[in-house]
Amino acid sequence: MDSDKELKQVAQEVAVCTKCKLYHSRKLAVAGEGPTNASIMFIGEGPGFHENEQGRPFVGAAGKLLEELLGTIGMQRTQVFITNIVKCRPPGNRDPEPEEIQACDSYLERQIQAINPRVIVTLGRYSMGKFMPNAKISVIHGQAMRIKGRLIVAMYHPAAALHQRSLLSVIQDDFAHLPELLSQADQVIDQSEETNSNPPPKDSATQLNLF
Repeated sequence: MDSDKELKQVAQEVAVCTKCKLYHSRKLAVAGEGPTNASIMFIGEGPGFHENEQGRPFVGAAGKLLEELLGTIGMQRTQVFITNIVKCRPPGNRDPEPEEIQACDSYLERQIQAINPRVIVTLGRYSMGKFMPNAKISVIHGQAMRIKGRLIVAMYHPAAALHQRSLLSVIQDDFAHLPELLSQADQVIDQSEETNSNPPPKDSATQLNLF
């Protein structure tokens, strides 16, 4: 199955999913959106009110800020793939629960495999937790990590800057490094291919000295 068909299949499955209790309060599931050849994949936490109404990710105030942040590095929303760690809105915008995250994980994994992005950016501590479960976002935000062969960078969720304005400059600074990350990503891929005969442990996480 090609990437486009796989992403459409995931969206169809997500729309009628009953794997966890979130489907009880779901209006529209939010599988995600973006091109299959996206270089960057953003993974947020979960749909909010507006996302639940429209079936699209990041369409509220946080989405507007995300678009503005992309604009600062010369990119548009249509160039990146945007999704969430859970595909249905947690009631009252509460944090997603572990069993809900686990129920959605196979969908997210299939999306990652289909897109094969050069860089994955996690937005918020719950999506960060998928790749770096013991990390603190206040410590590692903006730092590039190579995890299971993929380049991962954790960032604060744009919504955090809406509630705590002091974080805005931090997020802006982290975003400013994304072009450099993309340019470095190919080198990381090349290096991993050269050392493929002796790969690192599967669950290893290596910090890259990019900044």
